[in-house]
Amino acid sequence: MLVDDSQEEVGPLEEALKEAGFDVVTAPAAALALPDRVAALKPDVIIIGTESPTRDVLEHISVMTARDPRPIVLFTEDRAQPTIQAALKAGVSAYVVAGIQPDRLQPILEVAVARFEREQALRDELREAQTKLSDRKVIERAKGILMEQKRVSEEEAYRLLRKLAMDRNEKLLAVAQQVIDVTKLLG
Repeated sequence: MLVDDSQEEVGPLEEALKEAGFDVVTAPAAALALPDRVAALKPDVIIIGTESPTRDVLEHISVMTARDPRPIVLFTEDRAQPTIQAALKAGVSAYVVAGIQPDRLQPILEVAVARFEREQALRDELREAQTKLSDRKVIERAKGILMEQKRVSEEEAYRLLRKLAMDRNEKLLAVAQQVIDVTKLLG
């Protein structure tokens, strides 16, 4: 998806993309229903041409990144470090200054996609680690409750939780949460 937010014509960029074998959908930034357009069209890559990314453009990039993450390449003339940092924080995968050169287009897109995929993998790993930690806390809390109420060791409390989970054909986490919920209810 090619988004034009500049005063310049994006025809050369669109031509270069088509010559490189890409299917190009253009969207004027003035319509700025970009998050909705991205959700509807599900483009592989979003390319934005702008003289300088405005706060509105960066806000829309943030919304797109949160809703439906995609690799985003921003072509601009703005070299200001705060603007670059804001664009990267918003979710831009590649920030390209000083014009569009058709022979550089393919490697820029490849790097943007690779960087996006790497960041997505890291986000997924982080989310998984946070979930495991959260699950572990619930199980530890349930074990603590059983240790206190039944006067058993940590090992025995864990064994009791596992047995209860197997007997009920439920996950250990679900049983641990039930132990916590019942204790709160009776508490």
